[in-house]
Amino acid sequence: MRGARWRLGVIGNGKVQTVSGFVDTGELGKTLMHEHILCDLTSKSKRVPAEDEVVITLENVFDVTYRPNDYPGNHRLQDVDIALREVGRYAGQGGGTIVEMTTGGLEPDPLRLRRISEDTGVNIVLGAGFYTEPYQDEQTLRLDAEQLGEIMVAQLTEGAWGTDVRCGIIGEIGCSWPLTLFEMRSLQAAALAQRQTGASITVHPGRHPEAPGQILDILERAGADLTRTIIDHMERTYTSVEQVLALASRGCVVEYDFFGIEQSRYWLGQADLPTDWMRIYDIRRLFEAGLGSNVVISQDICTRSRLQSYGGHGYGHIMTNVIPLMRDRGFSPAEIDMLLVETPARLLTLA
Repeated sequence: MRGARWRLGVIGNGKVQTVSGFVDTGELGKTLMHEHILCDLTSKSKRVPAEDEVVITLENVFDVTYRPNDYPGNHRLQDVDIALREVGRYAGQGGGTIVEMTTGGLEPDPLRLRRISEDTGVNIVLGAGFYTEPYQDEQTLRLDAEQLGEIMVAQLTEGAWGTDVRCGIIGEIGCSWPLTLFEMRSLQAAALAQRQTGASITVHPGRHPEAPGQILDILERAGADLTRTIIDHMERTYTSVEQVLALASRGCVVEYDFFGIEQSRYWLGQADLPTDWMRIYDIRRLFEAGLGSNVVISQDICTRSRLQSYGGHGYGHIMTNVIPLMRDRGFSPAEIDMLLVETPARLLTLA
């Protein structure tokens, strides 16, 4: 490691680092572990001028939701007024914290996230690091694991993307299938940054059932703490809960983060996506296997068509719709708190 650049900055041991500063874990409340508030997930080949972006109406909102990649601008969330309205609604529905997973390559906007947090009262925890290789510039792609790790540590201890706003978690670290050399270095860098800062790691795996295991192998060899590592997108990666159980048995945290997406067609390939009640029954199996503290949930909102302002369910869907479904299907208040309060608080606390 390169000496002074790896100096551990001021980090709030035992606290959670939000875009507005440190908070105690008791201030988090119910927490969504994987969302996007301000981002642009449009692939470079599909980015268009603002005047050519889709206008979402009552007549096309279903199709935009069903085929989100086919409508330019749908993956671009950069209207602060709309973000304020959407996050404010989440607060009114009982939400306390949102983990913002817009990492390098997806147009993170730390200063405006701070404004949204302060205006709505919702804690926002920003992720450090980089998304998948296709979203990176040539300069970033040339960095080695140590250089990438230095950047992540600085984002957690000094400020991210040219601001004084600090990240509070590492990720989502973007991975493809097959994994690229850059993405492998990015994972190794995440492990280095975790060892320096105590932050948890969250990973977007490639769309193949072997991807999560390969990712854990790389992180483990690099010295990561798997109990503070989250593997995202269970419902589009695996076809059976037995595969999820096997992954969680390695000690990591598994994340069901497509809540609110209830359609047969997966827009990025072939996958049999479950409905919310199917997700709930999978999570019930994890609790029955003694792995209830190894799972978190979210919605991964990253398109306009899923916001209430455009006819979607919004950030409060889990609060208003999923929690009642869980109660109806036998989840106790303590189990719901474990999913939405206790486990997120453990993972977001800087160890």
